[in-house]
Amino acid sequence: MSTQNMINHVCPVDAYVGEPASESCAGKKALIAMSGGVDSSVAALLTMRAGYICIGCTMKLYEPPEEERACARSCCALEDVEDARAVCYKLGIPYYVFNLKDEFRSQVIEKFIRSYEQGLTPNPCIDCNRYLKFSKLYERAKILGCDKIVTGHYARIEERDGRFFLRKAADLTKDQSYVLYAMTQEQLAHTLFPLGELRKTEVRKTAQGQSFPNAIKPDSQDICFVRDGDYAKTIQAYTGKEYAPGPFLSTDGRILGEHKGLIRYTVGQRRGLGIAAAEPLYVCRILPEQNEIVLGHRRELFSRTAQVHGMNWISGEAPAEAFRCHAKIRYRQAEQPATVYPQGENATIVFDLPQRAITPGQAAVLYDADIVLGGGEIVSAE
Repeated sequence: MSTQNMINHVCPVDAYVGEPASESCAGKKALIAMSGGVDSSVAALLTMRAGYICIGCTMKLYEPPEEERACARSCCALEDVEDARAVCYKLGIPYYVFNLKDEFRSQVIEKFIRSYEQGLTPNPCIDCNRYLKFSKLYERAKILGCDKIVTGHYARIEERDGRFFLRKAADLTKDQSYVLYAMTQEQLAHTLFPLGELRKTEVRKTAQGQSFPNAIKPDSQDICFVRDGDYAKTIQAYTGKEYAPGPFLSTDGRILGEHKGLIRYTVGQRRGLGIAAAEPLYVCRILPEQNEIVLGHRRELFSRTAQVHGMNWISGEAPAEAFRCHAKIRYRQAEQPATVYPQGENATIVFDLPQRAITPGQAAVLYDADIVLGGGEIVSAE
């Protein structure tokens, strides 16, 4: 059994953490990405128990304003660094803080802002994984002589005959494979997801058994640099811009009213439009070049075809012909049956049934059962 498959092997947590170190891992080093939460803390423990020489680290990505630092649900609070440090001290492993705030701003925050200005709805967690956790952190791991990087993601990696497969977590209620679709063969080969076979209740039980200071700490829910879920306020604070109002249009071109700036809207949105109508209206399209937003009824939100750019094929090769699979167009949605027509780095996805609010800027991720085939960014829907 490979090292990765050994760590992903199904077994009770309490039994697993008491097992002797694996000879195949002895002497190998692993860099643990520690957010200060319970998941990454238990991931560190399990990696140690697997036999790795572990080094803990926290990527300092964002400095919240003073008034936000006491927020218990922020993922970038000072207390998170202290919690991660305390766990590393308890485990007896080194701990570092890497200042990656400039990279986070340029690769994640600024892209987030550009996307909203262009009428798109981005997922910054995907960009953080792609450009920070599995790029910059991977570079630091190599400098430190580490064989693996380890995170607390709920997903699994399986090796078959030298090829690596990204799979859903055993606990589908916690599965995070959607936000990991951009991983490459090289990254998968040097990554461990120790929580992939576990349920959250098991993870917390293990943390409590080890008396970790963050054992009952709530999970972070919000985007770390967006206060109270107010994207528009965050964008305006960063750019210093005022975003011009423009017309709300019906699907047949009639002016229905005035919007308050494109950054305040996303496809599928119903609330906050301020338009009185016999039937509820929803944002159907955002037209940044004209500074216009098209509103329609719920039935007009549905479409069958998504155009996707920037495809990452996890196998490393784009399929040569059309194929059947399931596709997921947002994090909290179940994947749906579809036919995919690959065109190298792009693809056309045709769903069997019309899908509600296929949203440009979001990711379309492809699955074969529980295996992630790849994914890319939605650019349009028809």
